Amino acid sequence: MVLGASVAAFFGKYCTKRPDFIAQRDSTPDGGQVSAARIHSPATRCRPISYNWGMQTQTRSRLRSNASIAPRLHIGIACLCVIALASCGGSDGGGSDTAPIITVPPPVTGPAWWGFGRDAQHSAVGAVATQPLARLIWQMPIDLAPQYSGTSLLIHYGSPVITPRNTLVMPVKTGATGGFRIEARNGLTGAALWTATTDYILPTQQSWTPSYNLALTTANRVYAPGAGGKLLFRDDADNASGALQTLVFYGADAYNAAKTVYDQNVIINTPLTVDTAGNVFFGFIANATNPANLISGIARVAADGRGSWVAASAAASDTTILKVATNSAPAVSIDGRTLYVAVNTSANAGLANGYLLALDTTTLATRGKIRLTDPNKQTPAWVNDNGTSSPMVGPDGDVYFGVLEASPPSHNFTGWMLHFDATLTQLKTPGAFGWDNTPSVVPRAMVPGYTGTSNYLLMTKYNNYGGAGTGDGRNHIAILDPNQTQADAVTGVSVMKEVHTLLGPTPDPAYQGGVKEWCINTAAVDPLTRSVLVNSEDGYLYRWDLSVNQLTERIRLNNGTAQSYTPTAIGPDGTVYSINNAVLFAVGR
Repeated sequence: MVLGASVAAFFGKYCTKRPDFIAQRDSTPDGGQVSAARIHSPATRCRPISYNWGMQTQTRSRLRSNASIAPRLHIGIACLCVIALASCGGSDGGGSDTAPIITVPPPVTGPAWWGFGRDAQHSAVGAVATQPLARLIWQMPIDLAPQYSGTSLLIHYGSPVITPRNTLVMPVKTGATGGFRIEARNGLTGAALWTATTDYILPTQQSWTPSYNLALTTANRVYAPGAGGKLLFRDDADNASGALQTLVFYGADAYNAAKTVYDQNVIINTPLTVDTAGNVFFGFIANATNPANLISGIARVAADGRGSWVAASAAASDTTILKVATNSAPAVSIDGRTLYVAVNTSANAGLANGYLLALDTTTLATRGKIRLTDPNKQTPAWVNDNGTSSPMVGPDGDVYFGVLEASPPSHNFTGWMLHFDATLTQLKTPGAFGWDNTPSVVPRAMVPGYTGTSNYLLMTKYNNYGGAGTGDGRNHIAILDPNQTQADAVTGVSVMKEVHTLLGPTPDPAYQGGVKEWCINTAAVDPLTRSVLVNSEDGYLYRWDLSVNQLTERIRLNNGTAQSYTPTAIGPDGTVYSINNAVLFAVGR
């Protein structure tokens, strides 16, 4: 998409809906198009690879460059047409046209997906092999009244949570300006299990609609934000019977004595983060004087229901700090002792800036803080409420946080991925992209050719927005080494070294020489297949196979819609979940 150089144009940043550059003929349930495991560009050729999916061995096309033969697709859905693309060698590829028999697997028990970025560190690392991207298994609307601005959908959607027994729980927006209900569905079939209506009220300061996120505990309790800063929860998310209950971090008696005041003026403004002990952390806004004298800040609700809070300004020891950055999920250290939270100033006086704080997870006392600074300008970076950048804690305890540059578009509106030690006293090498971006952890074994010394790498989107500063529209995704360096192509600043980069496959007709951008804010990583699952603004979900640094599978979700960046997630049976155009898709064999 074309991103203008002005701040006003920046606020129009989204993934853009445009016609596909190559027509498809396979129909999807939404009336769009699907290609189950193929990428077709003039520079791409396909050859067959044999897979055994535990059902039967069959041949599927997998992307390889410099091969000459294009097999037909073998898709386990009789209604899908089989086509061969001219760029993949024509319609005379080998293989059988017999569709494989799909065996419905039994119920599973496996690794849960607890919330944004999967865990309390937001690593996004899955623990089960993902299924092939062969078909759209089921789908559900997650916004019943999407508000388009032309063809743009400027809203952040929350991540699904998925229980070990394969119940997917997802928030659904019900009205034009808000209103949310919670829907639980069978992860295998999409069948409804239970629903619950919430009273949550959205913050109103942002030009993009903020996200509404759930969180799941290891005890299978699901939490959701409610009005007035209260938490809604439901025990045993797999049980069709049950009711929402409430917890209030400043006391149920106080809330009940002045419900209207609190509902109108106290708003949870971040995703919920739950640690392994069942404690819940989140940011909240207190808009006006209230009986409990709440000031916008960080709240904790312990597993036993006891609540506490600290004002963001007090935690930062800076009266210019207004609140926790909206949409930014708190993160918990590996040992569970430290909470990392991004706080920012008001945007009314210019570009909001702020700190990353390290708080004690029990007392919320400040253990460390660091000003979020542009590594090029050496002035405060832009901590923007329209993004979803959240702290991510690496396996070694290092902390990463994405910001926008101090003087946009001095870095083409891509920002920086700031990098700190666990105590926030040491500033380490930054990454060259930070806007609306929470990096994912990539275990080094996923990249066979890697010869560096780091025990893990980072996966990040790496767009270079056409028309923003010197941006050329050549939008990539990247694997970065957090401990090795190279010169930044725009500023010359020393940044994390690129281990792999991959250009988007679909040309962008709106920007000559550019490609459609990657639409991801946290990408699910699958170590068992050495792959990452990523969304693109072209309307496809892709598998990035790091063993060969190629996109080896894709499936079309829809035509591609202008929207904010979205997450991917993995179910306990290996189903992949992706969001596009206000719909959640379940993808697998």
